[in-house]
Parts: sequence; structure tokens; C-alpha cells
Amino acid sequence: MAHPATAHGLGPHVVGQRVVVRRVLPGETGPSGGPAMTDVLGTLTSWDSATCVVATDSGPAVTIPLADLVTGKPVPPRGSVRQRVSAREAEVRALPLWVSPATEPLGEWVLRLVEGERGRGSRRANSCLAIGDPGLPLADAAREVVDFYAARGRVATAQVEEGSDVERALVGAGWREGEAEDAPYLVGSLVMALRAAGSADEVEVAVDDTRFLATVWLDGVEAGRVRAELNGDWLGVHGLRVDASRRRGGLARRLMAGLLTAGAEVGAATVWLEVDRSNTPAWMLYAGLGLREHHRCRYLHAPDAATQP
Repeated sequence: MAHPATAHGLGPHVVGQRVVVRRVLPGETGPSGGPAMTDVLGTLTSWDSATCVVATDSGPAVTIPLADLVTGKPVPPRGSVRQRVSAREAEVRALPLWVSPATEPLGEWVLRLVEGERGRGSRRANSCLAIGDPGLPLADAAREVVDFYAARGRVATAQVEEGSDVERALVGAGWREGEAEDAPYLVGSLVMALRAAGSADEVEVAVDDTRFLATVWLDGVEAGRVRAELNGDWLGVHGLRVDASRRRGGLARRLMAGLLTAGAEVGAATVWLEVDRSNTPAWMLYAGLGLREHHRCRYLHAPDAATQP
């Protein structure tokens, strides 16, 4: 007869998985007068005929006699460390990709601007990163943003985390989204992405300090390229392009393999990027490399100065 715990999904077949286990505490009495019980959450590392071992998320591993098991079951894996960082921390990692000659801090917010005509097309580089605490009441911070861009002849734009309190407050004050964009911020383990990427045959990678350029040439003609920027141990990927006549041949994956290899060689541990959800081939590529959505941002334009909060 199977041990009762196996009827609830535990057993040697789930070794290596994250589990929650309820166990009896021998010799102790619970609040109701019956045996005391406790739950253990962690990874099941072993299971034999008499005991199982659960490596907890914090603290030492727990060895549990099977006779003391009450119930248990596998649970979803613990969220990736990368998924647990704040949206602000993730966005700060992205700052080097869009270098703005003029930047000013506003508490944790960052006012960004590219002077002159060149670079005006980048919303990110010409907007306030409005994620975190501006160090002022929100209405005052919004006026500071408007004044900063008005003094430079620009419409005030704020990059906000979708679903955040800042977004709700600015929308409530009359700020509106311009051109809608569905381009989630994706993150993943660089090592795992590299394993999934496969071969980097014929890919050349040039490294200039923190900047990377991977290219592939076919018949003497550049068939594709992708760039990246290293910030700490986070590698930000952008500008993946494959010539239209060479698409659907695996070149994009090979380019990523070359780029990720170069990143791994200099200690990169996390890869991140943004991709438009309407770009189905790219979305499928990055999903296949194990990248997952972290957060999304919206770009809000300020109303007329007279209607500012």
C-alpha cells in the first residue's frame, strides 16, 4: 500500500521539485489539543523508504520521517531573482542603452533629453523615467517635469510603469498616452538563454568596452546584426535585424548565441530586452530563449500647463 503522502503528489518522482509538506511534530501538542503540525516549503532533494529531505528557502535542510508526513504537494517554482527586482531597478539597468546628453535627477525619477534634432525620435531618451519616489508630492513632481521640458521647447513626457500609482495619478490629472505601444520588458538567465540558443556558427562579435555588436556575413554581404550594452552583469539587447531575404533560416538565433557567448565571457548573468508583442517571430525567438515578461511601461504626455495639477 502506498504511503499516504504519495496519494497527495509526493514521492521519489518529484525529487528536485519545489514542494510544500505538512508534518507532525512528535511529542508536541497543537492548539486544539491534538498533535502539533507545521509546514515546510522548499525543494525536495531526496526520498527513500524512511525519510525525505526538503531544502528550505532559508535555513538548513529538513529531514522528515515519512511516518510524520500528513500531506504535501508540488508547488510552482520560486520566482526568478530577476523577476523579483523592482521595475525601477530594471529600468535603471536600461539607462546606458539610451544615453541622453541632458539628464537631471528628480528624487528617484530621471529627467532625460537629447538636445538638437538628432535623437528626438526616441521616446525613452526624451522622457522622464517616472518610476519610484520623486521626493516630492506627485503634483509638485509633475510640475517639475513640465517645467523641465517646457524650458527646452518640448512636450513633457513621462515613462511610467503600467498599473502603477504614478500612472493612475498622472492619468487622473489629465496626462494621456500618445502612440500606444505593447512592448513588454523581458528578462531571463543569460546562461539558460545561451544553452537554448544553440550554435553561433559564422557570427562575429566586436566588443568595445561595454558595447557589443554581433554580425553574420553570407556570401560577403552582411545578413544580420544585433547590439547589446552591458550594465553591471545585465546585458541589454537591442537592434536585432536580419535581412528580409535571409529570414526564417535561424540567423536570428545564431546572432543571439554569438552575442550571449560574448556576454557570458565578461560575466553577464542576466539578459533583458524589449520587444513589440506584434512582432510574432521575435516574440517566439525570445520566449524560446527563456525570456519572460517583467513589466510594461507607458508614455504619457502632459496636458496644457494651465491644467496641471
